[in-house]
Order: sequence, then C-alpha cells, then structure tokens
Amino acid sequence: MSELAQSNGLLILPHVRVQNANAISSPLTWGFPAISAFIGLMHAVERKLDGRYPLLFDSVGVICHSHEAQVTEGYQRAFHLTRNPVNERGETAAIVEEGRIHLEITLVFAVSGYVEGEQPNPVQGDWQQRQQIARDVADLLGGMRIAGGSVFLDPQHKPSLQPLAVSGAERSEQFRRLRRRWLPGFALVSRDDLLAAHLQTLRAQDAKADLLDAWLDLSRLNIRAEETRPASETQPAKVEWRAQRVLPNGWLVPIPVGYGGLNPLQSAGTVANARDEQTPLRFVESLYSIGQWLSPHRLRDVDDLLWCASAEPEAGLYRCHNHYARSLFADDKE
Repeated sequence: MSELAQSNGLLILPHVRVQNANAISSPLTWGFPAISAFIGLMHAVERKLDGRYPLLFDSVGVICHSHEAQVTEGYQRAFHLTRNPVNERGETAAIVEEGRIHLEITLVFAVSGYVEGEQPNPVQGDWQQRQQIARDVADLLGGMRIAGGSVFLDPQHKPSLQPLAVSGAERSEQFRRLRRRWLPGFALVSRDDLLAAHLQTLRAQDAKADLLDAWLDLSRLNIRAEETRPASETQPAKVEWRAQRVLPNGWLVPIPVGYGGLNPLQSAGTVANARDEQTPLRFVESLYSIGQWLSPHRLRDVDDLLWCASAEPEAGLYRCHNHYARSLFADDKE
C-alpha cells in the first residue's frame, strides 16, 4: 500500500505561470526546479492555511506545459545574469551565478479531508464549498513563490477541488478525464528502477562500475556505431551512427530526489549561527536519481503522478518518492 492510500481529494491548480524560477536544481543538475521545491511549496501552503480548512496535503504532482530557460542559445549555453549595482567604492560587485526559467505548470495536490465537529467534510461537501476552498488556496498561492519564482494565475483556468474516487473502475475513469485536461504537457515521474537495471548492465561489462557510472551514462546522449551491412570482398562494411535509446517513450533526465546526512543529527541550539535554534540540525548533500518526462495520457493512475516525502533521521535520508515504477512492476506481475 502506498503513502497515497488515505488521500480522498485532488486540489488542482491548472496552468500556473511562474516567472524567474530557480533552474539550478542541485550542484550537478539544471533545467527544471527540484521536486523538493514543489513539496516544500505544498507544506508552505498547508501552513499558511493555518487550520482555516481541515485539510492535510499529502503529495504533489507537477505537469509542465511550457518552459523557457533564460540562457544563451548555441552549442554552449550560459545563464542570463543580472548586473549588480556597484559597491561603495564604485567597483563592480561580484556576480553570483543564478539560473532562471519561466514555466507554465499544473499543480495537483492530493489532500485528506477531515470532519471537525459539525463542519461538513471539505472534500465530500457540496460543489460550491469545494470551489471556494480551491479559490482560497489559489489566492494564497498567488502571493507566494514557487522555487523562488513569481506566481501569476490565469483567470481563464479555474482551480478545483474534486473528491477522489475509491473504486478501481470509477477512479480510472475519473483520472482518464482529468489527464486529458493536462494535455499538451509532460509529467515528471521517478525511474529508480532504470538506474538499478542499468547498473547491472554496466557491471556485466565492467565489474568495477558503480551507481555514479550508471547515473552518468543514463544522463547523457550516447551515440554508437552499428554495423548495418557486413564487409564483403568488394565492399567495406557499412556503419551507421545511432543514438542509443533506453526507452521508446518519454525521455530520461538526472534529477535530485532529496538529501543525505553528512554528520549525526545535532541537538537544537548546539550549532552556532543556525537559522533556527528550535530545530535539530545536520549538514546534508543532494541525493540523485533518474526521472522520466511522460505525457499525462501515458499514466494509468493518479498515484503514478504524485510525489511524497519521507524522512529517516536514523539513516540520514530525506527523500522524495514517486510510485510510477512500482505500478509498472505490479502490472507485470498481474
């Protein structure tokens, strides 16, 4: 059973425009904000609601409709950087490289609704109540930041809060209708399974290969020579250079999926100059995996789209999870 099993509603914010979002998702990747930025946004929205509605935000899905990275064109790319004002001595201040990107995205939050006293359930309540909740969340989002970028809401695209069907057939039909609204666009899903499988492939060729080798090999475009016609007495062999594709549909990208601890968890207030003296602290580094961009019509269930967070302080792991690959294995077993 997945972490999404208790969610009984979908809060959908369609075609949200984000200007100057952070395109540098980690020390090694760029091109789209890290999925942890959207999970952080989900928690920030829940906190800003401050109990106004009895809703818990469980997970989030992202569909990208358009993107415009602020970079120079050509074989080698560079970020468009802002010119900082001169300092008090009239000298040019140091430039800290910032990668920015303009986005148009649809956000899908899986929520849990609870009954408090005589207040009706916000997910199972009437249509007008659900629409009011969706509008309030959208208005709240309009004053926030997404991955550091400014948010602009299109009044032509209305937010909605919809009950999530429980039965398999009804749920499949509901998701089929929803995913059609998200076209054209691409959803980011996790492919940890491909990383593990590719590691075994590389180790069959080189026993010293590790996960970093597999991650780098999947992150780049590999072009290899393939012999299409063997050599003969009169003609040499014919060779064609072809790009190696791991999957027939979608494309793979390296993504950060959370953080790994570098030191034991320190008690609150014991680390000097910490931003928060009430919370335990530890130093971390990024964790990496492989993601896949897929058109929403290729997803079979809303769980395939959604990302949730988990924390294992004892192991030093703070990860974002998506169950698209798990659903593939479940279908194979069936």
